This record gives sequence, structure tokens and C-alpha cells, in this order.
Amino acid sequence: MSEFPFTLQSYPQAIIHFDGDAFFAAVEQSIHPHLKGQPVVTGKERGIIACASYEAKALGISRGLSLHEAIRLCPKLKVLPSDYETYSLYSKRMFDIARRYTPMVEEYSIDEGFADLTGLRRVHHTSYEEMARRFQKDIQSELDITVSVGLSLTKSLAKLGSKFRKPAGFTAIPGADIENFLKLTPLDKVWGFGPNTVALLTKYGLKTACDYAVRPEEWAEKLMGKIGRELWGELRGSSLYPVVTEEKSSYCSISKCKTFTAPSSNPEFIWAKLVRNVESAFIKMRRYKLRVRKVGVMLRRQDYRQDGLEIRLSRPVAVTRDVIPAVREMFEQLIERGTAYRTTMVVLGKLEPDGEQQYELFEAPAQVEKRRALSDAVDAVNERYGKHTLSLAPSLFLSQNRQTARDDQPQRKSALLGGETRRQRLRIPRLFLNV
Repeated sequence: MSEFPFTLQSYPQAIIHFDGDAFFAAVEQSIHPHLKGQPVVTGKERGIIACASYEAKALGISRGLSLHEAIRLCPKLKVLPSDYETYSLYSKRMFDIARRYTPMVEEYSIDEGFADLTGLRRVHHTSYEEMARRFQKDIQSELDITVSVGLSLTKSLAKLGSKFRKPAGFTAIPGADIENFLKLTPLDKVWGFGPNTVALLTKYGLKTACDYAVRPEEWAEKLMGKIGRELWGELRGSSLYPVVTEEKSSYCSISKCKTFTAPSSNPEFIWAKLVRNVESAFIKMRRYKLRVRKVGVMLRRQDYRQDGLEIRLSRPVAVTRDVIPAVREMFEQLIERGTAYRTTMVVLGKLEPDGEQQYELFEAPAQVEKRRALSDAVDAVNERYGKHTLSLAPSLFLSQNRQTARDDQPQRKSALLGGETRRQRLRIPRLFLNV
């Protein structure tokens, strides 16, 4: 250890990062108790592993592995379709528990977040470390899942701490321990260091996060710019990335991608899948009050080769029907009749705030406004009765494809409570017990 630590204060800021352990698989084991202790994976509908339980990971099964290969490794593997509705309910409850301890909670993703505990010791009458441990214990006792927690002075250090011991790990990194901890941290474990950055730093003889943090600040900024300087400060214990409590409201792009459970060469079905992606992307875009100037389309064949096109619109639009003719034109250029496809994708780019509309010279403003009013009415119906309750006509072809085992629905969607429908269900998770 050097003569002087990076900081002499234990917790000038106290930030925790919590990360769900094999979150999707853990939720499945929580709502299906008979699966506890068994190798469980989700992603049956995709044909590849979306999440693997720690029992499955111990057998060499990891995310992204094909189901065929996973079952070869473990014939007794429990393969489940992803139940994103239930995962989101567990996620909401996890963040609600965090907000019992502090209002400063950032929902970083569905299964991980940050919380700023600074100054709350007098409120909870305990230390920051005990506060973080209580939160971790509450998650396990109330949701029957585990999270790994890191506590430190900055978001970057807290995230390193939560990854240090998994599953159900707890790692506290007070100021005086930062340097020793960073000596144990390889460069590729640092949040913000991608493969190219690690390769660059390695060329300068750096091996650990500590090697980077002990370099002069000017050196870090000259090599990597503003981000390099900020990461240098975060690793040394200076909190430069605040915990952001606001929901994300701006996007550079929005994409929707759907893989078919069975590859198809039916043009009507492939077009229906593409249109459904467009509808979903526009629903999300309108939710954040945005409109689009550039639209891209991609079709992926059964052999995983893919082709794509993009087009820049003559004006920014927020109504799905306004972009369908352009999407159809790109589709006709890309589709090869008789070829089997497995995936369609749409990307909305050049997004901007939705505001006053500028019309084209020969455009009929009244017709544009009617389409906008109709779009608003459809959104209102779908908000009340379920997403895609009302949709464009090509959705009628969505059922025209061969059904396979990958079409199995999560049990929550088939085991409905009284009064529930396929589109409308109570926002509560349901436990499935073998009695």
C-alpha cells in the first residue's frame, strides 16, 4: 500500500449497488418452490439461454448457450419460457424495499440498482454497513430471492463490490480499503472499461484497477478524455456519478426484435411479425413523447445471415401508420420468397421530442391530424385493455406459423385467476405450490 490512501474518510458518500443473483431463474424458483436446488434456465421461447440458475451454472451452462447444447450438458435441465411480467413485478418490489431505506434509488436495470444512503445513519440508527445488510436480508425474506450488495463511496466502487462475491455476497469498501481492493481488481472488471479500453491500458503496462488509479489525473484524461478522468476519480473515491432517481425519459434509438419460435418462409407471417415490432417500438416511443426521423429494418434468415435497410423520413412522425408504407417498401426489397426467416427487427433512430408538427408542401394537414387522433384513441384502448388489443390488420396473420414446444407460455399466462383475461391480469405474482 502507498504511503497515503486515496481518501482518509470511511464514507463521505455511502452508495450501495445491489444486483439480483441469476434474477430470472431465481424468480422462477421463488414462484415454483419445487424447482429450488435444481438446474433451471429461462429462454425456452428464444432457443437460447436467457438466464441460468447457479445450479445450472455449476454444470457449465451459461447465458447465450443454445438450448440444444445446454440439454446435452444436463439432460435433467428445467427449461422454462421467460415470464417477463412476473420478473417485472419482483423488480418493482425489490426497488420498493430499497426506498424504505432511502428515497435516492436508481433503477439501473430490471435486476440491479443503486441507492444513496448518505446521511441516513441518524434516521435508521445504525451504520451504513448494517443498513445495507438489513436491506439485503429484507429482499431474501420477503421475495425469496437473493441479491449481492456492494457498499462504497462511489457508484463505480459499489458496483465492483457487488460483483466481488456472488451469489448473496456483501462487500463493503470504505475509503481506507480502496487501494487494497483495487489491487485485486482486473481492468476488465471495472464498470466502463470495455475490451478496447482494456487492450489500450494493457499496452501501457497496466494490469489492475489500482494501476490505473495511481496514475496522474492528467494522464488518464489525456489518454481517455472526460470519461477517463471521471472513472479515475470514481475509483479513487470521489463521487462523480450521482444516483439518478428519475425514470429514463430520453433515447438515442429504440429497437424491437422478435425471433420466431419456428423459422418461416410465409411472407404474410414475416410481414406481420415486422409490423408488430414497429407497433411495439412506436408505443414505447410515444410513451416518452418522442418522434422519429430514421427507420431501419432487418430480416435474419434461418442460417443467421441477415440483411437490413434504413430510410430517412421526410418529416418526423409519431403515428405508426405514417411509417408503414416506408417499412413495406424496405420489406419488399429485403424479402426473398421461399427463404426461411427466423427474426425481424426494427430500429427507430434520430429521435426528437414530439412537438408542433411541420407539414410537407403537398400534405393534407387534416388527414395527418385524423391519423394522430386515431393513434391516440388506439393507445387509450390498449392502455386500458392490454397491449395490442387493437392493432394493425397484418396481426391477423400472426397465428399462421407452425407451433413448437418453444411456443409454451409461462404458467402465469395460462393459470388465470377469476376475472383475469389473457390481456388483463392482476399486478401480483402468483405462487405455484405442489401440495
